[in-house]
Amino acid sequence: MVAMPFRWSKRVVKGRLICNVARPLTKRLGLEVIDVHKRYAQDGLYTVHNDSFRTEPAFRKAYARGIQASAGFDPGIEWRAHVALWAGRTALAAEGDYVECGVNAGFMSSAIMQDLDWNSIGRKFYLIDTFSGPVLAQYSQEEVAKDRRAIAERTIAEGGYVTDLERIRANFAEWPDAIVVQGAVPEVLGKMDFGKVAFLHIDMNCALPEKAALEFFWEKLSPRAVVLFDDFAYAGYEAQREALAQVARARGHEILSMPTGQGLLIRR
Repeated sequence: MVAMPFRWSKRVVKGRLICNVARPLTKRLGLEVIDVHKRYAQDGLYTVHNDSFRTEPAFRKAYARGIQASAGFDPGIEWRAHVALWAGRTALAAEGDYVECGVNAGFMSSAIMQDLDWNSIGRKFYLIDTFSGPVLAQYSQEEVAKDRRAIAERTIAEGGYVTDLERIRANFAEWPDAIVVQGAVPEVLGKMDFGKVAFLHIDMNCALPEKAALEFFWEKLSPRAVVLFDDFAYAGYEAQREALAQVARARGHEILSMPTGQGLLIRR
């Protein structure tokens, strides 16, 4: 490859000078200078790597459907959504239905169903949630000490969890095989008749129900089934991470920790 001459603009020179001055100081403070205008910088993830998926029409359409489910609110989770859409597509290779434990407004499940043209799939998508926020009594002392329960209480008080069940049903009405189930995990799981599962998304922000969900569904997971954990690698969620990792390790599997904060497991 022939190297092309580089033209130094005033903007480039100015930017380089700022970086050269700031970098030694930020290094001493344990920080790094990043140009967020040209890099992906959302949702706790800052990377210089290729994010061209964000401009793909199919992705934009699916992400827009998630925003629609959230009443127009964009949570800024494009790379997390990208992973979830990949997981949803990959799970088509496995036999069984799809399950989400922890739905809230339905952002991620709506995006997946849009992406897969769900009415043409011929599978059920079970959408399980209290639709009243996390069950506060389920938080462990470790999670209470790390303010996980306090954060949940504030989020409930601020209306961060969707409690209008009719709104939820209306959002999923375009997909007849989307089954909205109101109830707390694990109690509600035993009341239902699940068959094989190809895709499981766990996002309940609390170790006890997440561990219980993974244990409950493990034997129902088909070979090559995909399990996606929304908060596995998030800072402050160590209790969830360890509880889920223990369940997987006891069954000879390992959960992949991802820079999006998610965890990923494929059932062998």
